[in-house]
Amino acid sequence: MSSTATEVVRLLTVKGGTLAVAESLTGGLVAAEITSVPGASKVFRGSVTAYATELKHRLLGVDATLLARRGAVDPQVAAQMAAGVRKALGADWGIATTGVAGPDPQDGQAVGTVYVAVDGPSAESDASASGGKVRHLRLNGDRAEIRMESVRSVLALLLAELAGEQTGNERAQDTERNGGF
Repeated sequence: MSSTATEVVRLLTVKGGTLAVAESLTGGLVAAEITSVPGASKVFRGSVTAYATELKHRLLGVDATLLARRGAVDPQVAAQMAAGVRKALGADWGIATTGVAGPDPQDGQAVGTVYVAVDGPSAESDASASGGKVRHLRLNGDRAEIRMESVRSVLALLLAELAGEQTGNERAQDTERNGGF
């Protein structure tokens, strides 16, 4: 259990939020990391491991045309996976991983090309249809190292969003207390 996963569970518990996970290259490692934290059952709704490309469409609602045109290793696919799992499992937050862990390239993408995404309540007010935040990673190492760094990265992205949401609320309260702007 990582300190990042522990902090994610703690912040979600404090905020009364829930989480759902969509995984491809990580094959369930993100869900395992979250559920290793005592008390995770208060916030973790579940996960979908959509390893096969067609399952990203069928289970998570990723656009079939996008998958056919760009393949599964794409920032928009990651964003749609996060939004899709959030909707499918009825969670406040959705996170997703997609990429190439190796040993061979996939969909024209090099080994170590990974996209992680988060979709949450703040994304709903965003004018873009991006599905929240997406990070492109270019990772080195063997298959196991790429997969574990993908887990760390998606949890860090979620933690930054959760912490940023808290900071934003605290700033708004401070602004109100100090008379305005």
